[in-house]
Amino acid sequence: MSRKGNCWDNALAESFFGTLKKELIHAEQFETKQQAISAIFEYIEVFYNRKRRHSKLGYQSPLEFETSQQNHPFLTLQ
Repeated sequence: MSRKGNCWDNALAESFFGTLKKELIHAEQFETKQQAISAIFEYIEVFYNRKRRHSKLGYQSPLEFETSQQNHPFLTLQ
């Protein structure tokens, strides 16, 4: 945890919201608040968490990465 005034605590959140804005918010025009809520929910739950490839995960989707870790022989609990 960083000290007051340092931005390092929010780096992950800032990165995510920047990606959300770039890939969804600025690309679409929403007529109602409900449309925006639905689109953001679908983006996060369907696309971002299941399909979008992440460089920090070796260009795998979070779902692919999680599945590969569960099947990894050195990481299974005995």
